[in-house]
Amino acid sequence: MPAEQPLSEEAAASPVPPTKENSLNTNAYPQPLSETTAPPPISHDAEQRNLWAPTTAYAPPIEPTEPKPITEPLSAQATHLFTLSYLVFFAIFGTLARLGLQALTFYPGAPVVTGVLWANVGGSLVMGFFLEDKNLFAEEWGNIKHRGEPASEHEKHEREKKHKAVKKTIPLYIGLTTGFCGCFTSFSSFMRDVFLALTNALPSPSSDTIVSRNGGYSFMALVAVILITVALSLSALIFGAHLALALAPITPTVSFRFMRKYIDPVVVFLGWGCWLGAVFMAIWPPDRGNTTEHWRGRAIFAIVFAPLGCLLRFYVSLLLNARIPSFPLGTFTVNIFGTVIEGMCYDLQHVGGIGTVLTSCQVLQGVMDGFCGSVTTVSTWVSELNGLSRRRYAYIYGVSSVAVGLGFLVVIMGSLGWTIGYKSPICE
Repeated sequence: MPAEQPLSEEAAASPVPPTKENSLNTNAYPQPLSETTAPPPISHDAEQRNLWAPTTAYAPPIEPTEPKPITEPLSAQATHLFTLSYLVFFAIFGTLARLGLQALTFYPGAPVVTGVLWANVGGSLVMGFFLEDKNLFAEEWGNIKHRGEPASEHEKHEREKKHKAVKKTIPLYIGLTTGFCGCFTSFSSFMRDVFLALTNALPSPSSDTIVSRNGGYSFMALVAVILITVALSLSALIFGAHLALALAPITPTVSFRFMRKYIDPVVVFLGWGCWLGAVFMAIWPPDRGNTTEHWRGRAIFAIVFAPLGCLLRFYVSLLLNARIPSFPLGTFTVNIFGTVIEGMCYDLQHVGGIGTVLTSCQVLQGVMDGFCGSVTTVSTWVSELNGLSRRRYAYIYGVSSVAVGLGFLVVIMGSLGWTIGYKSPICE
């Protein structure tokens, strides 16, 4: 499976024009002439006599013409606006889904204490489905859905290449993959849990008491968190692709005309309106008199910062991912950058002073859950690992991402945790 990268109208190849194999244009066939049009001269040639009878007035066969698209392609400006709107909307939705799933799977007696694990697995599964699906966007850019099976393996391969190239230019597809899946998963939270496992500071929902252990057990905990997260996320990506193939006969097709005319304009107002509403609620929360304000710190600040992280990841990936084909530099950069910010915010939250002020503590939590969780991604990371052309490239890319991210956290978080020590923040 080739590596999937978020593309915009400017970065993607031009949409593939419809071909005669999927054309329903009746202009591709000979048309009768009017009564005033004279037939061509009758020849004594046997082949010509078979084509033209003296009593029949038809035009000679013409070459098939390209069918008109269902609707005119969007301008670059409109496509860009719709893409950004979908990214903002699904960044908010993906962040809320991650926080909600963490709350559901982090409970007393839970067999897995890394709360972000199941969010990473779920986002990778959805990403695998969208990458492999060939039905949802079969009418993209006026291209009529293919009917019947391709005549050869080469034709099938070319059809799939065209479909993937065009699919990556659709604003809704970019919103679902880059926006929702990218924000549903979090590489920075994964790396934070890896470091906390190494330092025996990984929170447990069953007890606040941390049992002392030696360095060997801490190393085993580090390995366990890395292997479980990477293995399950990769497995979920492949399972999602298999699920798309299994559900292909019943998967519906999104109407391109309906999506362009109704859904895209609505999402412009819905995405930016939700983001603006979250900002207002963060400034003037409705339960300001309540001193606890748990919901405000858990969700509102997170969805305020989430679109910023998602948009940054989108543009950095467009700028850098194509530089080195064997090493997705854009995804690597945002994953490491978000991990560094995560470590800095965690330190600020767990020291005296800032961590004891409720609003400051909540803002830092919102930056970690929203901005860092959205600017980093596990779903795109594992899809790139699975899609690199050679296995050694995948190992280099994967090991480099984990090693560099953990190295930064050892310097940033370790300098505080192994000296002064962490203090429990007021907003936890």
